[in-house]
Parts: sequence; structure tokens; C-alpha cells
Amino acid sequence: MDFDRRTLIAGSLAAAGLAARAPSPANAQTPPPAASKALPPGLPQPTETIDLWPKGVPARLKASLTETVDERSTDALVTDRAVYGITRPRMAVFRPDRPNGAAVMITPGGGYRWIVVDKEGYEIARWLTARGFTAFVLFYRLPGEGWSSGPDTSLADAQRAMRLIRHRAKDFAIDPERVAAMGFSAGGHLCADLGARFAAKVYEPVDAADALSAKPFCAAPIYPVVSMEPAIAHAGSRNLLLGPSPTAELEAAHSPDRVVPADAPPHFLVHAEDDDVVPAENSVRLRAALKARKVPVEAHFFANGGHGFGLRRAIGKPVEIWPEMWRAWARTVGFG
Repeated sequence: MDFDRRTLIAGSLAAAGLAARAPSPANAQTPPPAASKALPPGLPQPTETIDLWPKGVPARLKASLTETVDERSTDALVTDRAVYGITRPRMAVFRPDRPNGAAVMITPGGGYRWIVVDKEGYEIARWLTARGFTAFVLFYRLPGEGWSSGPDTSLADAQRAMRLIRHRAKDFAIDPERVAAMGFSAGGHLCADLGARFAAKVYEPVDAADALSAKPFCAAPIYPVVSMEPAIAHAGSRNLLLGPSPTAELEAAHSPDRVVPADAPPHFLVHAEDDDVVPAENSVRLRAALKARKVPVEAHFFANGGHGFGLRRAIGKPVEIWPEMWRAWARTVGFG
């Protein structure tokens, strides 16, 4: 049964070890917070948290970070949290009551400034689990926060997450081959980057999980940042990913439309043509690149919707049908 609007957009991050709180002093080092504001009971919550790098991340920091959660909502029944300063990358796991054997790794957006884990993470996860999918919301490190791995920081976490999901497939009653990726905005860039560079060596293997493929079964970048070319790039994402003065070579290397391989997974794209934050041309270019490489792709462009509609801001607009369109498309490629 579908959730009503208030149920859909309410939720807690407690099971992922997060809470809304004031920013901590710079350079402080603390464990992730562990409580959350009180919310109505009964919503599906994460069943566990999976650390990506139990022995430590494969990169160095210029200065220590404090994980911080900014609660941006003033409605007691609506959470809208932005998380940054992540040094313990992890996945929050949502299990369905009746698993259908397929899983989706979700990469929320936030312009690579932070991760919007409610609107483009937990809410999507609940929608998916209500339909039998096991969902994994990825809390990835942000490339602009001083990691030695630079522009590949988030991709390293996404690759590792895909491999860990497959490594633990039996624990979740899923087929290790049927693991999809879905991302939004800058998280859509990460999703598209994973779809293009799943085989790129961006970290040294640390255990048996890293022998597995990081290639998604299929990928769904939703209103994604794609191109790093200044004319159509999201300026904030570009700056945090590549720095203020990247070379043309660096721009090309981190524009998924420029590096699509012939064996990329099938893609599903959604964008609103009135998006005034990330131009729809980003999805147009990615579609063209996929078509040129003969990679299956389905793309939907809506006249209205703006940016960041997710589920909650799509309600009452034609664009609100996008999740069911994705689900129908997923069946056509053997997923779901």
C-alpha cells in the first residue's frame, strides 16, 4: 500500500546513527551522533548500518572533520537533513517485508556540499521497500572536504558499496547480480560516474568483497549533474569535485557522458526542462552518449518539475509518475 503524503515525507535517521544538531567546532573529531527528533511511529526504518571501510578509509584528510547534520525543516512531521563531514562512509539498509530478490543502492544529492538523506534517500528507500526492493542509502564522503583521493573520493565509496552489497547478498535474500544504482542531482552524477567508471581502479582492494564487480545491473540518474563543462555544469558541484581551475582533461574525465564505455549498464533518465539548477542538457548529453555506444537508455523530460523534486515535491505534478515509470522500465531490462 502506498504511503500518504505525511507518512511518505516523515522519518527518522536514528538507525543510521544520525541526529539533527548544531555544527561542531572545526577540526573536532567525534563519532556520528546517535539520536533523532521524535517522530510518529510505524514508518519503516533502517534495519542496520554497514560500514564501508571497517579498517579505515583508503585516503588521507588534510584536516580532521566532524560529521554534522543540519535539520532544515521546521515541520515536526517532515525531516529534511543535510549531512556533511562524513568520515565513516556507510550504508543504511532498508529491508522489505517480502524481498523480491533485487536491491537498489541510492546516492542522495546535495551538490557535493552535503548529502540530503531524507528527501533523496530515506523517502526513496521506503517507496522501494514497499514494492519488495531491498534499499541501501549510501552516506558517501564528499570530494571537496580535503580527501587525498580528490575527485574519485565519492566514486571509491560507491564502488565499495556495490561490492559489499553483492558480498553480503545472502544476508539480504537478494540476487548478487540484481543490484541497481539510483542517484539524484550530484548523487545522480555519482550514479552516472559509477555507471561509466565501475571498473576504474580508484582504491586498492582491502578484502574478498573487492574481487566482485562494482557494475550496477542498471542505473537511474535522476535530474543528474553530468557534464563538467562550465556552460552547462552545476557550478557548485564542479568546484567541489574538481577545484576552481580544472584542466580540460580533468573536466572530461569526470563528465560521465565523455567516458561511457560500450559495456555500460542500461540507464533510465528523468529531468524537468524547467530545472534552473542543473540544466536538462546534462541528461540530454548523457542520453546521446549512451545511444552512441549502443547502451540501452530510456529518458523522460517533463515540462515542469524544477530541480530536486524527489517524491515530495513531485506530488500533484505530471512528474510524480516517474518512480512508477522507472519500475515499469526496470522490468523491461530484467530487473525488479
